[in-house]
Amino acid sequence: MPRDSAWMKSALALAERGLGTVAPNPAVGCLIVKNDIVVGRGWTQPGGRPHAETVALEQAGAAGKGATAYVTLEPCSHHGKTPPCAEALVKAGIARVVIAAGDTDPRVAGKGLQILQEAALDVVQGVLEDEAKRQNAGFFLKVGAARPLFTLKVATTIDGKIATSAGESKWITGNAARTYGHMLRATHDAILVGVKTVLADDPDLGCRIAGLSHRSPVRVVLDSNLKTPATAQMLQGPLGADVWLIANARNKGSTAADMLVKAGAKLFFVKGTRDLKSVAAVLAGEGLTRVLVEGGGTIHASFLRSGLCDQLHSFTAAKVIGSEGIAGVGELSLALLENAPHLKLVSSRKIGTDLLATYRNAE
Repeated sequence: MPRDSAWMKSALALAERGLGTVAPNPAVGCLIVKNDIVVGRGWTQPGGRPHAETVALEQAGAAGKGATAYVTLEPCSHHGKTPPCAEALVKAGIARVVIAAGDTDPRVAGKGLQILQEAALDVVQGVLEDEAKRQNAGFFLKVGAARPLFTLKVATTIDGKIATSAGESKWITGNAARTYGHMLRATHDAILVGVKTVLADDPDLGCRIAGLSHRSPVRVVLDSNLKTPATAQMLQGPLGADVWLIANARNKGSTAADMLVKAGAKLFFVKGTRDLKSVAAVLAGEGLTRVLVEGGGTIHASFLRSGLCDQLHSFTAAKVIGSEGIAGVGELSLALLENAPHLKLVSSRKIGTDLLATYRNAE
């Protein structure tokens, strides 16, 4: 039907509200429409429960009978903390279900669709499927590749510098760009930096937007030798998020490890923090689906070299520092241009006094 795409676009906008708050679940939106009037709307709630369909059906009440449900992801079919959403749609008397994308979770993967079809509901699939898959790319990666989606955020001058040779970087970009950066934090499950950033800037890494501090993400530090001080700002006071340190296994049981645990940090140990695929597996194992990388040039280069840069938000300020400045991306050891990481530009716009360009991995 001609209106299906328009209604699904609205359902995707609802789903967007859950990004950064629903891991390990996907962010789903549901719109229930009857006689071209919205009678119920819902999105996945913080912590992943209740699901979008449950919220929308409750709002619709008796008006849901004979209506059409627009759902951005295949309704679940397994019993967890709540009954399956596919069964709830059937029980409510929904006549038609329009689905954007299928769910690749083995517990669902077509089973939700089967429940709807066996109940003789009219089911339409694939409406704005690409948009829905992009929206929940982190969830799909966690399920299929045992890693979260990684988004790099880089703020540089025109000549690609993030700081002067003396390390001064406040502020490269203007207020509008910095506010946008904090909105990015609010839509990700975690923010990741290297220990050099912690030692140089002592950041809190929270979401500093009025009314959204509760959406501060988990703060992850790659800290091979546990150099993060127990007095670090991020360990002082609740921000509504945890502090996770990922270190080399040889530091397990060390004095530094004990002190950081007492300070409130959660420690994870891997063979080496330079092995980002192992780091990614740890994060996915903890349920994370979306990670914002805000480290320095060394961290950015590591993710690009490892092929783990899924998205890149590049903020460019109308300033020039010169060759003596600190580069936004560190050494990539490239001899041939053809070996350079390839990204696809998907959007660009002015944001305050700066330019924001958004890229995706071209592979």
